[in-house]
Amino acid sequence: MKTQREKSVRRAQRNRIRLRKLANGRPRLSVFRSSKNISAQIIDDVAGKTIVSASSLEEVARKEHSKGCDVTAAALVGKLIAERAAKEGVKTVVFDRGGYIYHGRVKALAEAAREGGLNF
Repeated sequence: MKTQREKSVRRAQRNRIRLRKLANGRPRLSVFRSSKNISAQIIDDVAGKTIVSASSLEEVARKEHSKGCDVTAAALVGKLIAERAAKEGVKTVVFDRGGYIYHGRVKALAEAAREGGLNF
């Protein structure tokens, strides 16, 4: 019987395999959600490098919102990642929810990134 962690990793890998087929060279917006914080990265899989990242642990996010584990903090991280991506010239990405359900904090981050100018 597989552990919860093994199941989670398999879900994330299944999602990433599908995204690689659909990406066509676009960078990937990857989300990591823990019980206390949320973070996002835009990754260029071809070069194997992180282009930009944002987290609820950053000082900018802490000043605006002290708690990192709610929907408003996730929306703030989405806004930050969209702003930083615009500075780097990234406009279109593929959204990698990382095996998490598209609901709550993950959804808030995605919608804020879309409002900030990212297309996915």
